[in-house]
Amino acid sequence: MGHWFHREIVASGRLPLFCFFAGVVVGFAFIRISVRLIRAQVRWWPGNVTPGGLHIHHVVFGVVFMLVGGVAGIVIPNTQIAALSVTAAVFGIGSALVLDEFALILHLDDVYWAEQGRTSVDAIFVAVAVTGMLLLGLRPVGVDDLIFAKDEGGGVVNYVVAGLSALFHLGLAAITLLKGKIWTGLLGLFVPVLLYVGAIRLARPGSPWSRWRYRRDTARAKAKLAKAEWRELRLRRPLIQAKIRFQELLAGRHGP
Repeated sequence: MGHWFHREIVASGRLPLFCFFAGVVVGFAFIRISVRLIRAQVRWWPGNVTPGGLHIHHVVFGVVFMLVGGVAGIVIPNTQIAALSVTAAVFGIGSALVLDEFALILHLDDVYWAEQGRTSVDAIFVAVAVTGMLLLGLRPVGVDDLIFAKDEGGGVVNYVVAGLSALFHLGLAAITLLKGKIWTGLLGLFVPVLLYVGAIRLARPGSPWSRWRYRRDTARAKAKLAKAEWRELRLRRPLIQAKIRFQELLAGRHGP
């Protein structure tokens, strides 16, 4: 295990990224344990930080951690990998604290335990998934094309082809996201075949694509909407419920 870690993480220059990933996971785990203990009114746990009656949300501490880790990471030379890894971990912890209150930032309201609060857990899951794929060596669409163009000696034609390929895949990602398939669109930025599937398949009911294309007064549009609603009810809803149960197992129950 140690040999694999050194070869795949340390030798490949991904140690700071790994420390950021670990910081996000540890920071999220700690803050969720903390807020669940506070919610359960456990006596020995310190509780909320409320100097002078002012409730300071942990997003504030997250911003401080991100500033400290980010600025330190800029100042420290690139050759100081150990120090950069520490700053990356600090930045990761701060990111976890901020993303854990993403719903508060989005709604400008304390909806932490409300239904809307699940948005924060989704944001954390996205951050962990994207960072995990980068750790595994996956690259976003277009990066490999640009590297190939550079290896081929550059040239206008090579870079134009690389740029067009990147724009094409980003367009597919935009279509997939507009169809309401958030995870497919985000993961597809690293696994392009998912973008082809997401862009071709029916949109989710209520998505922008569905409102634009399936609300027309034509037989074809009505048939597509009916099929999309059937898929949502029979196929997607059970998956969403399973995801919610898993999220609440980790992060606590949201809603009334």
